[in-house]
Amino acid sequence: MPYPELVLKGKKAKDAAYQLGHLSSQVKDKALEAMAEALIAKEEEILAANALDVESGRKKGLSKALLDRLLLTPKRIEEMAEGLYALVGLSDPIGEVVHQWKRPNGLEIGQVRVPLGVVGIIYEARPNVTVDAAGLCLKTGNAVLLRGGSEAIRSNMTITRIIAEAAEEAGIPAGAIQLIETTDREAAQEMMKMNEYLDVLIPRGGAGLIQTVVKNATVPVIETGVGNCHVYVDSDADLEMAENIVINAKTHRPGVCNAMETLLVHKDVAKKFLPPVSNRLMNLNVELRGCPRSVSIVPGINEATEEDYNTEFLDLILAIRVVNSFEEALDHIRRHGSGHSEAIVTNNYSCARQFTRRVDSAAVYVNASTRFTDGYQYGLGAEIGISTQKLHARGPMGLNELTTIKYVCYGDGQIRQ
Repeated sequence: MPYPELVLKGKKAKDAAYQLGHLSSQVKDKALEAMAEALIAKEEEILAANALDVESGRKKGLSKALLDRLLLTPKRIEEMAEGLYALVGLSDPIGEVVHQWKRPNGLEIGQVRVPLGVVGIIYEARPNVTVDAAGLCLKTGNAVLLRGGSEAIRSNMTITRIIAEAAEEAGIPAGAIQLIETTDREAAQEMMKMNEYLDVLIPRGGAGLIQTVVKNATVPVIETGVGNCHVYVDSDADLEMAENIVINAKTHRPGVCNAMETLLVHKDVAKKFLPPVSNRLMNLNVELRGCPRSVSIVPGINEATEEDYNTEFLDLILAIRVVNSFEEALDHIRRHGSGHSEAIVTNNYSCARQFTRRVDSAAVYVNASTRFTDGYQYGLGAEIGISTQKLHARGPMGLNELTTIKYVCYGDGQIRQ
């Protein structure tokens, strides 16, 4: 392996994971509190490092959405600390008996939650992920090996040093929270093959990053987060409610995976709904790309290509399609959706029920914005990402999703006949 740093960090993480798995909830919670306090106490140091990253990103021509993801403010640092405090208030899943039963021969069998071990995280320009991942992994007794994008390297190095030192002073073993500081792509490729040290790898970022990890990793991968999300405005929708949901889903934070990328509108309400909502969106600097019927209703908007309906824009761009029926809306979502978050706005109980049953996504909403697909919003504390796969974990990945089970069996001398 051409990157000895990775081997060294992998060994330290493996040793730390063994010790972490046996720590009490009190020690882990004390460390989380110390990490939160350290973030607030050293806010100026973090902001100074982040300012250098943001300035570098501007010179490199990063999009507004990426710069927004990269930017830290006092409020965002406070929210990172609040996420750690929220984890303290949640039950420690490690050691929980998930299920227990007794066999006819008297053997008692139980399923018990245990840590995954060493979790590797590969992510892009979001320094808050550094804190979320470290906190969730620590609470669940996992060591974490972080590999952030080059755009946020100064921020990530500063944050990791601050929270790791605070955790170690509170009794957490050295090596439990580590950052790979080389930003070479080859180092990321090597990390994807560290089966000896990593138990699972979680990519968090855009479609390109996720597919690179899925295709190249030999370490088991939990696939997260490409969010080609839809809001469907049904013929029986409350149009005022629909307008507010659409504005929120698209413009609240356009650069995140649970933002709406395509608006579907039933033909029966399109002429009444599209002009006012389009005006509001355009006043908020959203570029609209519509189907021919959308363009005829709202002249001046750009015509959408088929590729637009497959795209996670992560920007102030929205694709629009007028559909003939509820069934056509479902078919569009099935063909173009990424399995992340989908919403219907309707007062029709039957359509709402069918939508929740038939849309195959990690999160499905009735009369609410897709922006709620988030561990913190779901009451799970911070999240490690939004899983769009179906094995092991799906949706916002909180504490339980960072555990596995082992079988613990009690006998009194039974032997197999």
